[in-house]
Amino acid sequence: MSDALQLRALRGATTATANSHAAISEAVAELLDALVERNGLEGPQLLSVTFSVTADLDACFPAAIARHRHGWDGVALLDCQQMAVAGDLPRCIRLLAHAWLEPERPVRHAYLREAARLRPDLAAL
Repeated sequence: MSDALQLRALRGATTATANSHAAISEAVAELLDALVERNGLEGPQLLSVTFSVTADLDACFPAAIARHRHGWDGVALLDCQQMAVAGDLPRCIRLLAHAWLEPERPVRHAYLREAARLRPDLAAL
């Protein structure tokens, strides 16, 4: 990438309405759309996305959903299970993305649905 760009970290989270392929797909697509839109991202700007899910979501892999997005064939994708903590938000999908962005561009994270209460300071951005 150009010297004018910096590698930046983007965070996000959402919840699925159920442990089904359809519900997880819908939640992941909505989360990725929000992250892309808020940060003006295009496929080549994204280096990697790591998804973590709570143990109650095992119907499909979020990375498999992201892999089918147009222009994302060069993005490194990984799934893992979120550490189990008592009282954690159920059916939660979190992500950490690394993207090349202009240094002056503010990073805009995406906390959607019930996950907005995890980071209310970032949910409204």
